[in-house]
Amino acid sequence: MIRMFDGRIMMAACVLGLTATAQAITPNPNLSIGKSLYVGGAVNTNWKPEVYTDGHLDFNQVASATDFALNVGEGPTKLFITWETRGDEAWVGDQYVHAASCQHNPTAGSNLQNFKVMTSANSTNGTDGDWETVAEVGESGAMSRGLAIDFAGKSWFRIVADEAVKNLEEVGAYDMSNGGNDTWFFMGTSISQMGIKQMEVDSSFSQLIHARYPDYYPVMLRGGIGCVTSSGVVEGLKYYGEYVGNVKFWAIEMGTNDAWGGTNDKVPFFKKNMQEIIDTAKAHNVIPVIARMIATNPDVAKWQVHEDFLKAIDELTEANNLPKGPDFFDYFSKHPEELSTSDGVHPAEKGAASMHRLWAEAMAPLYEDESGKYDGSADKDPVAGKDSTAVGDSTGVKDPAAIKAPLSLRFSMPRINVDGRSIHVSGVDAGATVSIVSSMGQVVNGAQLAPGNYMVVIRGQGQSMTARVTIK
Repeated sequence: MIRMFDGRIMMAACVLGLTATAQAITPNPNLSIGKSLYVGGAVNTNWKPEVYTDGHLDFNQVASATDFALNVGEGPTKLFITWETRGDEAWVGDQYVHAASCQHNPTAGSNLQNFKVMTSANSTNGTDGDWETVAEVGESGAMSRGLAIDFAGKSWFRIVADEAVKNLEEVGAYDMSNGGNDTWFFMGTSISQMGIKQMEVDSSFSQLIHARYPDYYPVMLRGGIGCVTSSGVVEGLKYYGEYVGNVKFWAIEMGTNDAWGGTNDKVPFFKKNMQEIIDTAKAHNVIPVIARMIATNPDVAKWQVHEDFLKAIDELTEANNLPKGPDFFDYFSKHPEELSTSDGVHPAEKGAASMHRLWAEAMAPLYEDESGKYDGSADKDPVAGKDSTAVGDSTGVKDPAAIKAPLSLRFSMPRINVDGRSIHVSGVDAGATVSIVSSMGQVVNGAQLAPGNYMVVIRGQGQSMTARVTIK
C-alpha cells in the first residue's frame, strides 16, 4: 500500500492513472542522468558520485543508506522515481513469488521498504531546507520499483527509510508532467534475471531506444526471478499488480521452466497462466508484450523447447491483440554460442546484450513510422502505412495489432578492441563522437595508453554506449 499525500489513498497500480489516448507512448525525459547522489546530506563519493544515476547496472553500490536525495532541478510538476538494489539477484524473495526449484531469500536490507518520499524547493545538500512528505511506502519486497510523485514547484526529492537499504545501485527520475508513459517492467525467469539485470551490458534496452529516438528514454524496471514458472507468477500476481501495475508495458519472458526437459505436457497450464497474466496486466491498463521463449543449445542442455510452447505464445499474442515481442527462440537457435557453455540454457554476456537489442528492435515500431516517428495511433500500420481498425481498448493503444509488424531495422553495436596499449573503436555511425576517458576523468587519445582503467564513450544520433576497458 502506498499513501499519497494529496487527500487520497490509492494502490500503486493506480498511481499513473493511465487512460486510453491517441498515442501509444508519451516521452518521459530522464532528469537524473549525470546528477550526483546525495547520501545523508553529502555527495556520495564511492568511485564517482554520478555512477548511481548513469543508467548502467555495474555493481557500484552504496553500502548502506537510510537517507538519500537527488536535485533534478525546477520545472517538472510530476516525477516518476525509480530505484534498483542488489541482494539476491531475483526481483523479489520467495515470500512474494514462489520459485520452487531455487528459493530466493534476499539478505536483510537488500530491498528498499518502509520509507517516505519528500520534496523540497530550497535544500542545498539533500537534508537542509524545507521538506514536504508526498508519499509513504510500507512493505515493499522488490529490488526494482518506481513511484509517481507530485513535484510542482520543487527541485529535490529525498527518500528516508526506517532501516538502511544495502547495495543501492541505481536511482532514477523521469519527467511525467505531460503524462509520460514510456515505462517498462521486464517480467521474467532467470533468463531475464541474468540477461536484463545481472550481467553488465554496454547498452541497455533503454539506452538503445534513446540513442535512436532521442526524445524517448524508457524507464526500465527489472523483474526476473530464477526458477519461476508461469504458475509461480500467477500465484504472486497480487505483488506484480501492486509493485509494477503503475507502468505502461510488461515486457514478458516466460516459459523456460514450464517447458524444461522438452516435453509439451504443461502447455495447457502455461497457456492458461499466461492468459491470467495478460488479463491482470490489462486490468491495470498495462500493455503486455510476450517474447517467444529462448532456445536452448541442445548439444549442451540435451533438450530443446517444444514447438507447442511457441505456438501457445503466438496464439496468445494474436488472440489478445498484443504487440509482437522479440523472437528469442529464432535468434538463439541460430546463435547458440551466445548461451552459457555450462548449461546451454541461460544467456552468456554476449547473449545478454543481444536480449536488450532484440527487445529494442521488436519495440521500435512503437517509436517510429515511415517518416521516423510512430505516435502509436491506429490510423496507419507503422510499416506498411495501411489503414487499421481501432478496437477502442483501455490499454492506451487503439489497435496494438498495428505495431506487430517488425521494422526492417537493426540496432547496431560498435566494436571495441584492445591491441596492446591502444584502444580501437569500429562500427560507429557517421557523426557519432568517440571519447576515451581515464579513471581521473581526463579525455585521452587511443595510442599507447598507460596501464589502467578507461571509459570509452560513444554518443550519436543512432548510437549511445559507454564501456569500461582495462589496459594491462
